[in-house]
Amino acid sequence: MAKGPIQFKTEEELELMRSSGKLLAQAHGEVASLVKEGVTPRQLDQRAEEFIRDNGALASFKGYKVGSSVFPYSLCLSLNDVVVHGFATDVPLKSGDIISVDCGVYYNGFHTDSAYTHAVGEVAPEVAELLRETKASLYLGIEQAVSGNRVGDISYAIQNHVSRKGYGVVRELVGHGVGRSLHEKPDVPNFGKRGSGPMLQTGMVLAIEPMINLGKKDVMQDKDGWTIRTRDRKPSAHFEHTVVVRKDKAEILTSFEHIEKAVQ
Repeated sequence: MAKGPIQFKTEEELELMRSSGKLLAQAHGEVASLVKEGVTPRQLDQRAEEFIRDNGALASFKGYKVGSSVFPYSLCLSLNDVVVHGFATDVPLKSGDIISVDCGVYYNGFHTDSAYTHAVGEVAPEVAELLRETKASLYLGIEQAVSGNRVGDISYAIQNHVSRKGYGVVRELVGHGVGRSLHEKPDVPNFGKRGSGPMLQTGMVLAIEPMINLGKKDVMQDKDGWTIRTRDRKPSAHFEHTVVVRKDKAEILTSFEHIEKAVQ
């Protein structure tokens, strides 16, 4: 994924990242207010891009390159069995769908990254539970993002919570450092052993992002070169925050506050 050494942020740089995270949280709120039956993913994408640009920022994902392939949208919009990197389509959302909205903002020279999986209308009880438990695992992982711990402590906390529920933990995709580049070291898997991996130190900024499947862990990639979906075609949930490693308690730079207000 990312190359090079871990980038530690100064307090001045973290202040700039806070402003990026705040704008990202507001962009999520704008999108969340539109998520309902009959709305298309493309409409969500257009609203996010509009809002981000109107506020003097750029959507981190649009134009992002992997080899010769370029991501064409401002949001990764992943519906039902799509884990991540889904494309904005013109197919209207319907009751019972879930859709992960993954958004990145580049503002004041820094990226922040956050994702939230929405239920559309009435979803099956087991799917609603998948969303609740995946979100809970995110915060359990964040609790471990303190100096002196290791990346594996985050990974274990996430895996331990969701595995007890019988869910599949995606192996091929991981969280990551974030800052002047969208993807920086270290990688942050959602599975692992306590006490393993790089040491966490104050000033590291991590995008922690559980990607959890209702069924098995196995995934596949569509022919578009981006869309990742579950091999068994069962639903997948994705929640993500950008956080700063601190001495006693991680600082969350992004927020779900605007989302939760919009969906009340």
